[in-house]
Amino acid sequence: MSSSSTTTNAPSDPRLAGDLSPAIDPLSRYAIDAFQRTILFWDVLRRRGNQYLEHTARSVPHVLQFQARVIMDGRTLPRPVNYGLVAIDPPAGVTTDLRKRPFVVIDPRAGHGPGIGGFKADSEIGVALRAGHPCYFVGFLPNPMPGQTIEDVMLAEAAFVRRVGELHPDAEGRPVLIGNCQGGWAAAMVAATHPDICGPLVVAGAPLSYWAGVHGANRLRYKGGLLGGSWLTAMAGDLGGGIFDGANLVENFEEMNPANTLWSKQYNLYANVDTEESRYLGFERWWGGHILLNAEEMQWIADNLFVGNRLSTAEIVTSDGMRIDLRAIRSPIIVFCSRGDDITPPQQALAWIADLYDSVEDIRANGQTIVYCIHDNVGHLGIFVSGGVAKREHQEFASNIDFIDCLPPGLYEAVITPVEQADPRDRELAVEGHVLRIEHRSIDAIRALGGNDAEDERAFAAVRRVSEINLGLYRTLVRPFLLPWVTEQSADAMRRLHPSRLQYQLLSDQNPLLAWLPQAAEAVRERRHAVDRNNPLVAMQTMVSDQVVATLDAYRDARDDLVERSFYAFYGSPVVQAMLGLRADDSPPRRRPGRDPEEIAFVREQQEALRRRFPVGGPREAFLRAIIYIRIPQMYADERSFLMLRKIRDEHAQDVSLAQFKEMFREQFLLVVLDPAEALRTLPGLLAGNAAHAAGALPLIEDVVRAGGELSEASEVRLAQVGEIYASVSAELPAKPTKRGAAAA
Repeated sequence: MSSSSTTTNAPSDPRLAGDLSPAIDPLSRYAIDAFQRTILFWDVLRRRGNQYLEHTARSVPHVLQFQARVIMDGRTLPRPVNYGLVAIDPPAGVTTDLRKRPFVVIDPRAGHGPGIGGFKADSEIGVALRAGHPCYFVGFLPNPMPGQTIEDVMLAEAAFVRRVGELHPDAEGRPVLIGNCQGGWAAAMVAATHPDICGPLVVAGAPLSYWAGVHGANRLRYKGGLLGGSWLTAMAGDLGGGIFDGANLVENFEEMNPANTLWSKQYNLYANVDTEESRYLGFERWWGGHILLNAEEMQWIADNLFVGNRLSTAEIVTSDGMRIDLRAIRSPIIVFCSRGDDITPPQQALAWIADLYDSVEDIRANGQTIVYCIHDNVGHLGIFVSGGVAKREHQEFASNIDFIDCLPPGLYEAVITPVEQADPRDRELAVEGHVLRIEHRSIDAIRALGGNDAEDERAFAAVRRVSEINLGLYRTLVRPFLLPWVTEQSADAMRRLHPSRLQYQLLSDQNPLLAWLPQAAEAVRERRHAVDRNNPLVAMQTMVSDQVVATLDAYRDARDDLVERSFYAFYGSPVVQAMLGLRADDSPPRRRPGRDPEEIAFVREQQEALRRRFPVGGPREAFLRAIIYIRIPQMYADERSFLMLRKIRDEHAQDVSLAQFKEMFREQFLLVVLDPAEALRTLPGLLAGNAAHAAGALPLIEDVVRAGGELSEASEVRLAQVGEIYASVSAELPAKPTKRGAAAA
């Protein structure tokens, strides 16, 4: 048989001839890729360990992505603390305006090191810098000063804010405080005890009411009860030789989502090791930077916040007898939270408002302005580090901080919506294609988010009493026998052997068993053969991963359900509550703080004084009152109206400072809210003798009120009323002389 005939008779499909290479090819390619990814994966973990050792060896470890200069060192204060104030140098191409109010970012000291507020270029600091504001950062060292307390830290942070204010005497307003997570309640305490030095307060992902939450979620709030209160915190501090290890707090966070901790985070690196290395190492640099607290600091946090929940009802008193009452904050409070945050859900971020106030009228009577913004899905850390959040929410807050500072007392929700790009006016006045709208809300809007009823409150009150009992028993019966066995060496060894630290140390160059890994990883990189994503085995790998995640999520849900059921089975028991002195027919176990008689009398005097202000003022007051009177039926304020209003001020009233403008705006708003009819009746008196102003002001008024969108029917009616008043006043202008009359003259 000839060669040509052999070729002709060969099967066209190689598999029919016994050639299995095409079928085996996907398997071989995947096997090579999987082997290489495994080597690279473990090498990234090795580099993570080296990074951890290098980071923790620094005297001031942080993850700030900006250059900074030390302004104040808390270790030199009369009551030394391990905190410091630094000024952030703007990056190339960014210029700050010293007339704009400075921003001060207070980082959370909750187990990790400092820098999360400036972790990325698109961060709270980066956004504020690009908006032209000078920026400062309050960070901390990994080790506390001997004997420092939470109160010492609060006083130090107040000293930092005061210093920033002194550095910017020409700024149009006091410094803005941004507090993330633990830094949020710390900033709130500073603003409550030092209201004269603080400007607007932004609390992001900050739990101010620790008992709050909803059934079926927020498992972390039950943990203190199931552990019997804060006695374990005291024992951990004693075993640490007076030091509490922040790695324990990090471990608590990791336990909340076992699927991410045990699988997803590592699998995502393994599956995308060619592109994920930089992001993974960058995050782990912060996540693994564990810090220490004094045992007394952590005990204060556990007793007063985690278990006691005393901040939101003004039950915390300083060593000099000052009550820390959030109602004492005089600057606007901006609360930013997220429904996707399982560490600080919206209920814990906002329930303090319902704890302190019965109604919005109470908020107004107290002279407080509260604005809240709820993101739909971003997680806890995303509130601080997500580029998308920074470009929208934080950018809107930074760009409109003066708008928010103009708001009169009340409760508002900040709603950020995209604008119609076809509208040239929107493109000119909106920020990055979005508009910030401030809508009026009632206390019922806070309650509608879900929260504790009276039975829930009694259960958590029972936890607080059990905690006090167990803590007393521990200090009396256990501590005296435990302390003699604790040495500085044993405390240090316990910290070094903590699993959260050990995982970094074992997977580093300190481990001689990994000496071969760097060379192997380099060889793999030189011969890297990444598998095609369409490979069927890659799809199978993804399916297996999804199944692992689903299994761990099912475990988490079952565990959390058991935790909640166990919590309420014990602490919700009427017998247990009766043994602790709590009864169902008692008044609420945690009462809202009362108002002092002097404060009530002061509010009444203020209202009477406000009524006397209706006929006081001139054309400028009339201009603002008219705008507010027209827009107030809309029940929201739009940043476009404010920007248009500010533009008019800059062009026509440059002798009025921004602070004066804000005060004038607030007063006119309160007058309109107090008595709309009287505000309108006295409007002509403010224009008396200013016919020329009235003639030119009406078109400007219409520009401002329509800049925020279409007017409602009620607002159109009010615009017509105001137009009649301005027209009647402008009619008093002397008639222009005719040519004949002018010639005769």
